Amino acid sequence: MRKIKNVIAIALVAIMLSSCATVFGGKITESQKRKPLAGEQQRSVRAVALIADILLFWPGTIVDFATGAIYKPKK
Repeated sequence: MRKIKNVIAIALVAIMLSSCATVFGGKITESQKRKPLAGEQQRSVRAVALIADILLFWPGTIVDFATGAIYKPKK
């Protein structure tokens, strides 16, 4: 019984730590990973993913910004 509770707890933590843009945003491109150089245009943020992260589980925004998944890919 204790093992089942541990597995359930680990699964819930894994689900809560996943973030919207990382999970549903698709492949992360190089332009999303690197910071803009001096003089380059700033990266645009995916507004829907940001709002979903804030409403569903706000620490997910940290994961999205750390991975670069929150930014829109360049076309």
